[in-house]
This record gives sequence, structure tokens and C-alpha cells, in this order.
Amino acid sequence: MILAVDIGNTNIVVGCIDGEKICFVERLSTVLTRTELEYAISFKNVLEMYGIQTSELDGGIISSVVPPVTNIVKRSMEKILSRPVLVIGPGVKTGLNILMDDPRQVGSDRIVNAVAVAQEYPLPAAIIDMGTATTICVVDEKKNYIGGAIIPGVRISADTLTARTAQLPKISIEPPAKLIGKNTVDCMKSGVFYGNACLIDGMLERIEEELGQKMFVIATGGLAKSLIPHCKHDIVLDDELLLKGLKIIYEKNQ
Repeated sequence: MILAVDIGNTNIVVGCIDGEKICFVERLSTVLTRTELEYAISFKNVLEMYGIQTSELDGGIISSVVPPVTNIVKRSMEKILSRPVLVIGPGVKTGLNILMDDPRQVGSDRIVNAVAVAQEYPLPAAIIDMGTATTICVVDEKKNYIGGAIIPGVRISADTLTARTAQLPKISIEPPAKLIGKNTVDCMKSGVFYGNACLIDGMLERIEEELGQKMFVIATGGLAKSLIPHCKHDIVLDDELLLKGLKIIYEKNQ
């Protein structure tokens, strides 16, 4: 059994994997000022919630797009596991061919998702990850990571709209009763929520045009469950995608 952690700008995804079974997926807030001990206590508390003892864990793996937090979390995991923890980065085997101008610039979370998709889903495929940013990544039929797009996230878009205008209030990210809003809040919800759904549909259409092929599409990330069902494309939701990729990479490096 392994402890798998993905450090994002807003949330840290924590999961435990036992063979082919993912025991749980939980999210903690990413806090730059939190100490090694505080993260260790958080991880231990999550494990205890699911009745898992640290003695049952054989190892751990981390992917991260927040460098200032990476080593703190690594040390916190090693504190509760009493063994070295693998961090996704240069020198780690992924089995993925990254056809980018500079492969080192590709976020580790995007690589991990692509590794899982290349093994579990039909190709070519597009991966939509809806977190702080919304990313779309493309894996071709030869299991090459060929690039994608990075889009301001849904929450960032909504917060910026509020911050840059004098009279618009903060809103929750949810669909309004009707697309054509009858008040300011519903108008904002419509623009942010359905606007992002249309953005994803439009991007997928244009990527398929450029690729010259239809793609299998997978979505993951904190906001995917609520927004993706409102897209017109046929998109498979997989909240465990990142943990599946971390498991595959962990096993490749043993």
C-alpha cells in the first residue's frame, strides 16, 4: 500500500492505493506557511479516518507544481512513513515520451495524468484538469505527450471579475436556474459557469481540427464534477486519474 500526494496551488490531493484499489481520495488546503509537523499531522489524521495505520504503508510518492511546499511535504511524509518518498521530477521513469520544446517545463501533474490515460484509455485522448487553472493536455495514438493549453481557472475568472468591478458581488460556482439570467448574480453565474463549459467544448473542437482526429476525452480535478456534465462533448469523469498515474510511476521506479 502506498501514500500518493499531489500538491496543487489550491489543494493537496491525498490518496492511498492498495494494489489496484484506491482506498480514498481527499483534499487538503495548500498552505505555504504550514510546517513539516503540521502536514505530517494532517496526513496521519486522514489515514486514521480511513482506519489505515502508517505501518501498513510500503512507501510514498509526490507530484507537485508548488516548489516551496514540495520538500516540506516530502519530509512530513517521510516522518510518518519512516522511509524515502519518491518525488516526480528529472530522472524519474514515466514511460511517457514528452514532445515539448522543453519537457522540464511541463507540470508534473500533467505528466502523471497523461501516464494514467496512456495506460487506461483509448488514444488519442485529451485530458481536462480543472483546478486553479484549467489545463487541456493531448496524448497521441503513439502515447506521446504532444502539448495542450492552459486556461485561467473557473474560480480565478470569477474572483478577477469581482475584484476588477465595483458593483459585482462574489458568487458560488454553480449553474443558475436559467442560462439567461434575470438578476446580477444569475447573470454572473451564467457567464462564469456556462461560459467555461462552452470554452471547453470550443477548445476540444479546435484541437480535434488541428489534430485531424477525434479524441477520447477525460476530465478530472476539483471542479470537473459540477461543470463537465454541462459540456456538449462526451467526456468521461475520472476523479482518481492522478492517483492512478502516481501508482503507475511508483511501480516503474521500484
